[in-house]
Amino acid sequence: MTPQRQRVLDAVSALAHATPDEVVTAVGADGGTPLSPSTVYRALEALESLGAVGHTHLDHRAPTYHLADHADHVHLVCRGCGRVDQCDREAAAGFEGNVLQATGFVADVTHMAIHGWCRACASQR
Repeated sequence: MTPQRQRVLDAVSALAHATPDEVVTAVGADGGTPLSPSTVYRALEALESLGAVGHTHLDHRAPTYHLADHADHVHLVCRGCGRVDQCDREAAAGFEGNVLQATGFVADVTHMAIHGWCRACASQR
């Protein structure tokens, strides 16, 4: 583990869910020598290949990184207010089972986000 990768891992841990740009900002504010964005991106790729971090696509923009052991839930993104919530992975078991039965495809629901409306926004629709 290089010092640069450790700093990136520490930033991901502190932020819980973060885009690469947010990680760049956090690493730049940690008191160490500034790292270029390309160094942070390469570190994120390396940490993911090592199984230390994972990413989720919360929207159509940059992926959001998190610690690998944090991939135990499904992300819920509100189309109204933009709030990101989560629920236990088991809540999507029916979906995973239906996809598997219909297609033979084993879905990884922790890698995606489900878009819809939170309770507050749904009540205003």
